[in-house]
Formats: sequence, structure tokens, C-alpha cells
Amino acid sequence: MKTVTIPLALFEKNRLRLAHSLKSHSLAILHSNDEMNRSGDQYYPYRQDSDLFYLCGIEQEKSILLLAPDHPDETLHEVLFIRKPDRKLETWEGHKYTLEEARAISGIRTVKYENEFDAVMAALLMYTENVYLNLPELPKFIPELPNRNLRLAHELKLKFPAHKYERLAPLMRDLRTLKSDEEVALIREACHITRDAFLRVLKTVKPGIMEYEVEAEITYEFVRKGARGHAYQPIIASGINACALHYNANSKACADGDLLLMDFGSEYANYAADCTRTIPVNGSFSPRQRDLYNAVLNVFRFACSQMKPGNSINKLHAEVCRRFSQEHIKLGLYTAEDLASQDKENPLYQQYYMHGTSHFLGLDVHDVGSKDVEFRPGMVLTCEPGIYIPAEKTGIRIESNILITHDGNVDLMKDIPLEVADIVGYMSNQ
Repeated sequence: MKTVTIPLALFEKNRLRLAHSLKSHSLAILHSNDEMNRSGDQYYPYRQDSDLFYLCGIEQEKSILLLAPDHPDETLHEVLFIRKPDRKLETWEGHKYTLEEARAISGIRTVKYENEFDAVMAALLMYTENVYLNLPELPKFIPELPNRNLRLAHELKLKFPAHKYERLAPLMRDLRTLKSDEEVALIREACHITRDAFLRVLKTVKPGIMEYEVEAEITYEFVRKGARGHAYQPIIASGINACALHYNANSKACADGDLLLMDFGSEYANYAADCTRTIPVNGSFSPRQRDLYNAVLNVFRFACSQMKPGNSINKLHAEVCRRFSQEHIKLGLYTAEDLASQDKENPLYQQYYMHGTSHFLGLDVHDVGSKDVEFRPGMVLTCEPGIYIPAEKTGIRIESNILITHDGNVDLMKDIPLEVADIVGYMSNQ
């Protein structure tokens, strides 16, 4: 992560909120992410486990956090373990945290080296009834390989079978779903950097440019503005490529007359932005492209208006799908008669709109949170309706990041051009 100063009060508040959620006489254990092998002796760039980062701000591999808020020794209520730096390690890999640096970042008083973990862990378990394990619980993703948290879980259950084991994931989900002011500020900055990259692209795109050249312009702007880079693999999809929802080969030429769908977002201080904009490669929408784009824009505005306390992702999506059916009829994709006689199990709208309308956003681009939970102030979500017509070699999606407030919402990407006239105007002033 680029050097970003985050107030340690954020991590202290997060730990306190979690401590209040634990049962009495409990111990919560969180491991850092593994370093992942890329090839030979090379690793992928390291990215910290989101839950661990949320609670202590530590960006280093082989870190462990223990929380035992009811332990009789107050110095053991919060214990952080880090790698012990030595000259040989730092010669090859660079600087590692000192104990003092880890304390300053996290606000945790008791910081020890990882070789002390087993002894401290055993001592804490003697006063513990419930052990909270931070296991991966994502509805659409099950890792093939066991991570450090899962490996420890197997080990503990063998060594300490009489303890009660609890799931930490539901508690972390509920905490992380509501963003603090500090977190919203970091997401705003990720959105601002994403805006700057889009404005750069508007002045760069022209017929014949390669999709990967567009990706390179975005990457350049992200890195120069202090972001780590992309929050996820960017989708730079021209023409019919935009009809493949997760297309990311980004290897084709952008042809004159095509639309270019770009789904991208910066990662700043580990917090994600998630933006999609669709522009004409030659700087001008055809009449049909304009009609399609404005149909999506109409649904986008309707969806944003419904993102307020009391609604939910699933309810929002159902409303958006009904709205899209009317837009599809206006566009001539099917008739009102077709709609009336459609197969309810295979609704017509799904031919042209087959993905969800919204997801939570935060430390992960698809952040933790239930699709049925009611929107509450402090939640940050995407709004991303789209239309995909392979027969017309056209895919259009519009996506912004929305902060739920007490009286409605705030579009954190309201300064990223959205209107046809604004997009064309920026592109004509290259």
C-alpha cells in the first residue's frame, strides 16, 4: 500500500465495537493473508486480509491479532504479533515493522514477535470458553486452498477440543457493513482518483486505440495519485466484448462506431471504488446508441432514488427489473404482449439484463453484507444497471458508488461525467 496516514482511532473504535459483540470469556483470532506464489520464487503483490486490516491497520504478512477483552490481565486484552525483523530479511525484502511502529499504526499496546505466539495463545486459552475463528464465509466464493485462519482452526480443534468454537464472520460482516466517517473519507478519495483516470481516458480514446492502452492510461493515473492500483481486474470492453460481463482480456482494438464499456476503480488505503462508464469510441453516439444509453441512464436514476433507509438490495433489484421491462419495450426489444405472456421462470428482461443492481463496497470491492438487510445510514453500495444486446454488438452499464444517509443518499461519483452531452463534450475537447 502506498503511504497513507489513517488515524489509529479508526482501528481502536473497530476493535472496541467487535469486543462488545463477543460473548463473555471469549478469544477472537485473526490471521493475515498468506503470501501467494506467482511463479518460481516470485509472489503476487501482497494484500492484507480485510478483517485484520479493519481491526489494526497492519499491512505486513505473518501478522496475527488476538482479542480477549475479558482476560484478567489488561495487557492481554489486545495482542498483536508481527515478524521479527533482521538484517538478512530486510536486505532482501526491505523494511519490516518494529514493535514501536506497529504500536503507532494500530494503537495496540502489547505487540510481540510471532515466535511468542504459541506461548501467549496457550495462556489465553486457559481463561477462554469461546474461541472465535475468522473463517472465509463468502456466498459466491469458496477458496480451494485453506488459508492461515482455516489451518489454525483445524489445529486448535485437535489440541483444544473442549472449547466452544464460534464464527467471527457474521460479527465482522455486521461491523464492516456500516462505514465510519474515516472510512467514507477513504472511499471518497478512491472515487476521486477514479474520476481523474476517467477524465484522462476521455481525452485519450479514439478509433484504433487498443483496450490495453486504455487500461494503461487508467493504471498510470491510479498509481501517480497514490492508489495501490486497481481494486479489481479492470474491464475495458469495446463493441461486443461488453456483452461478456467479466471480460478482462482487454486485448482488442476499439473500432470506429463502437461503444467502449469500462468497469474500473482505484484501491486507496485498501478501500475500493467501483465505477462503470460507457463512451463512444469516436466521440459521438449514434441515435440508437443514444437511445440505449439514455434508457440505462433512466433506470440508473430511478435505482439511485430508491437507495434509501428501509430498502434492500433484493427489493431494489426487483424494482429495477420491472423498470427495465418497460424500457425494453420502448426500445423495441420485445412487446407488451410478449411481456404479458412471458415465462415467469425465465423473464424477458434477463435476456438483456442478467446481473444484479447493487452490492456492498468497502475494503473489498464486493464487500461483506446481506442482500436482504435493510439499508441503513453509513452503508456504501454500488448502483449498476446495464443493457447487453449481442445482436447489436453493444453493452452499456452505468455504475456509481452510493452512500446511504438518514434522508436519502449521496452519489460519491457525482462528479464523474454521466450525461451524453457531458461525455461528448469532454471527448470533443481532446
